[in-house]
Amino acid sequence: MSEPTDIDSDEEEFTENTLIEAIENQIESDNPPAAKATFNKLTLVGYEREEILNLMAHVLAFEIDAMLDDDRAFNTEWYETALRALPELPPEKE
Repeated sequence: MSEPTDIDSDEEEFTENTLIEAIENQIESDNPPAAKATFNKLTLVGYEREEILNLMAHVLAFEIDAMLDDDRAFNTEWYETALRALPELPPEKE
């Protein structure tokens, strides 16, 4: 039988992979435009692909958490602004 930490680790890996896949889809479809623009900007200043995807996934996860916490729709305007601010991450919730 697996330890609970194994389950947590598997869930975290699944979540991370799902978020990164969503970011890759946004970049490929150029929707929202800030996704591809942010990816290109961070590439130009020397960030590696994996690091960029992780930063962008962090912003997406932050907005999804806020959506769920506040029981509201996805805030595309905030999301695009936060992407464009990378590599600076959004402040953590208190």
